[in-house]
Amino acid sequence: MPESTTDNRVSLQALADYAPDQVRTGLEQLLEPLGGMNRFVRPGQRVLLKPNLLAGKPPEKAVTTHPLLVRAVAEQVQQAGGKVFLGDSPGIGNAASVARKCGIMAVVEELGIDFTPFEKSVKIHPRGRTFQELEIAADLLEADVVINLPKLKTHQMMGLTCAVKNMFGAVVGLRKSRLHLQAGSDKALFALMLLELCEQLKPALSIVDAVVGMEGDGPGSGTPVPIGALIAGTNPLAVDAVATGLVGLKPEQVWTQKLALETRRSGAELDNVEICGATLAALQISGFKAAKNTDINGCMPDFMQRFLKQALTARPRPDHNICTRCGICVKHCPPEAMTIDKQKLQINYKTCIRCFCCQELCPQGALETEQGWLLKLRK
Repeated sequence: MPESTTDNRVSLQALADYAPDQVRTGLEQLLEPLGGMNRFVRPGQRVLLKPNLLAGKPPEKAVTTHPLLVRAVAEQVQQAGGKVFLGDSPGIGNAASVARKCGIMAVVEELGIDFTPFEKSVKIHPRGRTFQELEIAADLLEADVVINLPKLKTHQMMGLTCAVKNMFGAVVGLRKSRLHLQAGSDKALFALMLLELCEQLKPALSIVDAVVGMEGDGPGSGTPVPIGALIAGTNPLAVDAVATGLVGLKPEQVWTQKLALETRRSGAELDNVEICGATLAALQISGFKAAKNTDINGCMPDFMQRFLKQALTARPRPDHNICTRCGICVKHCPPEAMTIDKQKLQINYKTCIRCFCCQELCPQGALETEQGWLLKLRK
């Protein structure tokens, strides 16, 4: 890949809770080593805030970027003279409804921010080799500055969703399912697509909400966990390297980091990241529950992985006591492997590509991860 001149400086700041004054102060201290908001925003520029709006759940569920952090960022952009607008393409539900349920719409209305749900797509041609053509929200290309506002959460397919993965929200609606289908069960291919997409969109700044994150069955059905930090930087990979270290995960547990290291992308190696502000050792948490291992990579030689993949790879399993048969998973399943038959959700595991979109989008948390017997035996 082409050489990168990206700044691998990452700022790390302690923040115990979402008290408004503390969030404002914490954000100012976070951005100070990076040059402050004025470094990124000039008067009159159109500045797009891209939070995580996965689903319409309240802030305490830790599914979406906290509205008080969104408020603090928007206020700083306005103070720098920028014209703020905010958008995303949620996994389920329309963007306005999701934004209202998670508290972000109240911020939009109170600060006079333009709310622009991602609806219109335009085609781009990434410089990488994974997908020759992608369709993304036109709003991102029309912005002068993009500020990426991810939530630090586990992710059943990729291991962790943070700065790189949050930019997948640039893909509008069901086009996300199409990309999952194209990648199939190849996590490496999907991770490379995420890397190339993020590199193409080039957010000017990524600010991570890691005050309260999510562990376990993320990104939609995991458990909120206090982390007590904000992270910011210009290189999403360097930001994710710090986020990965902050919760004690290894790079090989996060597919975007794993592939970035293998392809020698700048910022992927934590040792090459300059951390400003608080030290990683001071804020690193212990006991963070990773997403369940969802494949057999590393357990056996490649030829055995290919032969036994369908039989041993972890898969989604419905909990029929919780499932309300709403049909959201059926509608969004990329390979159309799910049906509702005889008043029960059914999964065709011969067709299932193990992308875990169903688990990610289920509003009831009714899809569990069932590990293959080899993974259970290894544990």
